[in-house]
Amino acid sequence: MAKKNTNEMSFLDHLEDLRWLLVRSTIAVIIMAIVTYFISDYLFDTIIFGPTRPGFFTYVYFCELSHSLGFADSICITEMPFIIQNTQMEGQVNVFIWICILFGFILSFPYILWEVWKFISPALYQNEKKNAKVFIFFSSLLFFLGVIFGYFVVIPMSVNFVATFTVSPTVINQFTLDSYIGMVKTSVIASGLFFELPIIIYFLTKLGLVTPAFLRTYRKYAIVLVLIIAAIVTPPDVVSQTIVAIPMLLIYEASIFLSVLVVKKEKGLALKK
Repeated sequence: MAKKNTNEMSFLDHLEDLRWLLVRSTIAVIIMAIVTYFISDYLFDTIIFGPTRPGFFTYVYFCELSHSLGFADSICITEMPFIIQNTQMEGQVNVFIWICILFGFILSFPYILWEVWKFISPALYQNEKKNAKVFIFFSSLLFFLGVIFGYFVVIPMSVNFVATFTVSPTVINQFTLDSYIGMVKTSVIASGLFFELPIIIYFLTKLGLVTPAFLRTYRKYAIVLVLIIAAIVTPPDVVSQTIVAIPMLLIYEASIFLSVLVVKKEKGLALKK
């Protein structure tokens, strides 16, 4: 149960390990980005610009859901009143490169987690070091679920909101390619990282920086923040806001539950000593 003696490595040794972690992770992202290059046509036409079409899966599903719940057709989308245009000479080239890097990062995320685990493992208990596969599996699963949530929920709701919001009928929406791609990147990565909250809370609890009582105390603020975010990225209807808010609140509650388990386990270990 004793921890590994991390004093055997100097500060410069730790920096060297961190440097190689970043190097190997960057190489993994580049390799996956190159793989993404070979499916770039499908990636852009079907995935990236899918939420700009009325027939996108999310719009159709939400429309059917609103009908089954007895709501009006206001959530149903029949057209997208905007166009996406490129205003820079190198704009499409830059977008192509960054999207490949983005998907390279997403695809290589499990490997990056493995590198992070190897870096932090010397500071863990011997029995905790055996949980590498569990850590990587659940962390990757949460990240990919967050990416899916960002793509199928946050992005379509955001696109629908900005496309239909107008200050005057005389204003025509013509979004730049950079602004649209920026929204896609931010939504996907932010959602993926937010779904990592339980893992982050797990380690913060083990370090004694966060407690279940602290998380419960600030639960009401978290709920308000989530509802504000849901109201910003969705149209002004209850169905859309609820669909966005519920998964985020569940993630926060799961973080509290995980923090409780960590505290109970640490207390059990302390009593055995």
